[in-house]
Amino acid sequence: MSLFTTIALAIGSSWVSGINLYITVATLGLLGRFAGLELPGDLSVLTNWWIIGIALFLFLVEFFADKIPLVDSAWDVIHTFIRIPAGAVLAATAFGDFNMGVQVVAFLLGGSLALSSHGTKAATRAAINTSPEPVTNITASFLEDIFAVGSLLLAAFHPAVFIGFFAVIVVASIIMLPRIVRSLSGFFRRIRGKDVSGTGQGHRSC
Repeated sequence: MSLFTTIALAIGSSWVSGINLYITVATLGLLGRFAGLELPGDLSVLTNWWIIGIALFLFLVEFFADKIPLVDSAWDVIHTFIRIPAGAVLAATAFGDFNMGVQVVAFLLGGSLALSSHGTKAATRAAINTSPEPVTNITASFLEDIFAVGSLLLAAFHPAVFIGFFAVIVVASIIMLPRIVRSLSGFFRRIRGKDVSGTGQGHRSC
């Protein structure tokens, strides 16, 4: 496998794991099993049936949890401690044929990529959850699943296209994240304002 493809898969697997770790592991494992994809480094371990089966089961659990407003945000909080380290490990594992120094660098960069995508997803979904209707949340969840699989397919079979796509998404995320944060800040300020107003009315009625 070429170095360029290895880099693309290392970036893709760590970055997408910040969005949906289990679909990342299952997709790579299934591509290695059935699509003739040569996984770089030690990522070939993902083709183990036990790993694929567990990843698919956990993805099924996440599939439903991720589509319930507020439950999805709680799920994201818990997975802060799972997706980010896993993204780092996947990136380092992709460079398993290289020396330890390269693997350490890949580990650090992979963790950073997983952190960026996980943070963007968690902030976006928290902003969406400010709306009481569930349709937007469910739609966003489906789009994230499709986006995750599509990104991995690009990284595996069209690495140059993926790298360009990845660059565009990173720039868009940097532009959008402050807006999302401002939206959340405004929502929480309104909630605190209602709480204070409600408390004041309670005192006056007494």
